[in-house]
Amino acid sequence: MPLFKVDSKKCDRDGLCALDCPAHIIKITDQGPVPVRGAEAFCIQCGHCVAVCPKGAFSLKTMVPDDCMGIAGKQALDLNQAELFLRSRRSIRRYKTKPVPLDLLKEALTLACCAPTGSNRQPVRWLVVDNKKAVRTVGGHTIDWMRHEIGNHPETAAMLNMKVLVSQWDKGVDRITRDAPMLVFAYADKEIGSGAADCHTALAYLELALPAYGLGSCWAGYVNYAADQWPALSKALALPWGYAGHGVLMVGYPKIRYARAPKRNAPDIRFFKD
Repeated sequence: MPLFKVDSKKCDRDGLCALDCPAHIIKITDQGPVPVRGAEAFCIQCGHCVAVCPKGAFSLKTMVPDDCMGIAGKQALDLNQAELFLRSRRSIRRYKTKPVPLDLLKEALTLACCAPTGSNRQPVRWLVVDNKKAVRTVGGHTIDWMRHEIGNHPETAAMLNMKVLVSQWDKGVDRITRDAPMLVFAYADKEIGSGAADCHTALAYLELALPAYGLGSCWAGYVNYAADQWPALSKALALPWGYAGHGVLMVGYPKIRYARAPKRNAPDIRFFKD
């Protein structure tokens, strides 16, 4: 199949596909849209051409209109809905003992994979730790890293309050993985410059999607630090060679519900002047 096909019976030559193509590789002719010379080398398969065509006339070799979810007239939240959706997101640190069904998690991860990525590379991969014993093992490795930092880098340990966290862990209070039933790691190829940002954005999509499944989450910052610095934890996670982790979420069913959204600071804005 060529780079793209156009159904001439449906195409009205409105030029939207060419106008919206981020790589500028489509031109409109009397016969309809055609690829410019060398288009194959610059197409990032983002699907904007397929998405923008109201007639469903445009098909890429990697996707056709029938493969894509219709959104015309359905996607917009009003301002009140958008504010409620974003302000009501809370970091969940108290979880029920109920395990997370993997089919629900897979659905949520499918939504998270809709997050934008640099040049549409879609490099984000996922590692799921889906039982309490394994989560506890990850937490234990993180505590071992903290013990090492306390003895060898006391200033860093003090800044991150490690002595208190280790002491509480030893008493049975888990402030590392919060007794969550699941951890979800996002990782990407180290050679991809946007890998960290892509993972962070995908994790943000995931945490916003989870409440629709009755689930909640919280970023596991200490685990993320340890995964990058503590060899025993890196070995246990066994990420493929050449890949780096860029964030971890604790995931589970919330034990509590919130009645209101806390106030936050107003934006600190400075406008550029040339």
